[in-house]
Amino acid sequence: MKSFQFTKDGFEKLKKELEDLTGKKRPYAVDRLQRARAMGDLSENSEYVAAKEDLAFIEGRIQELEEVVKNAIVVETHVDAQTIEIGSHIVVTKAGREEEFTIVGEFEADPLHKKVSYTSPLGKALLDKKIGEEVEITAPAGKHRYKILAIKKI
Repeated sequence: MKSFQFTKDGFEKLKKELEDLTGKKRPYAVDRLQRARAMGDLSENSEYVAAKEDLAFIEGRIQELEEVVKNAIVVETHVDAQTIEIGSHIVVTKAGREEEFTIVGEFEADPLHKKVSYTSPLGKALLDKKIGEEVEITAPAGKHRYKILAIKKI
């Protein structure tokens, strides 16, 4: 079975989502389905169909999260580490501009918030690198060169 690496923060958020789904959203969806079923003819009851689909989605997500939690590995970041690892917040230059990223587990990745998965091309290239090193990434838009300026632990 595949294991999934997480930062401590990312794992806590995942567990919170699972708790929310099992404790609040699932009971609400079951109740909604029961109310829709009580409305009568199920063949023409769009509320019943929608409630059933909603419950199926929630159940699928719960199963997925339970599997991930069961196989999760919380990675401890080292405060004094000199190399990039999962949980590192890094500052790089790319084409003369400074950018900041946090290297996270694949389920935590969020490009809009500059959280880069360690399994992504950029994440793979940056792992185990040190301040001052450069990496080059080939992406659909072309090649990108990054120089590591700082490594911070979050």
